[in-house]
Amino acid sequence: MTPDDTRARKRWLAMVGSRLAGSAGAVFGLVLAARSHDWPIKVLGVAITLSALAVIAIVPASLAHRWRTPRP
Repeated sequence: MTPDDTRARKRWLAMVGSRLAGSAGAVFGLVLAARSHDWPIKVLGVAITLSALAVIAIVPASLAHRWRTPRP
């Protein structure tokens, strides 16, 4: 493997890892909101879910934008 290939693989893994972490956070927020009996905990679960969904949408796109090959 060339150094460019290893760098591309590491970047791809970073983007996939951020998606997986966001998905895990969203599931945690849903479980927290569904199992709690008090409304402040339910609100916290919904907030965690919404922020995790934002991470899934924003972080991989911003990483891809940052690492994009410059146009000649």
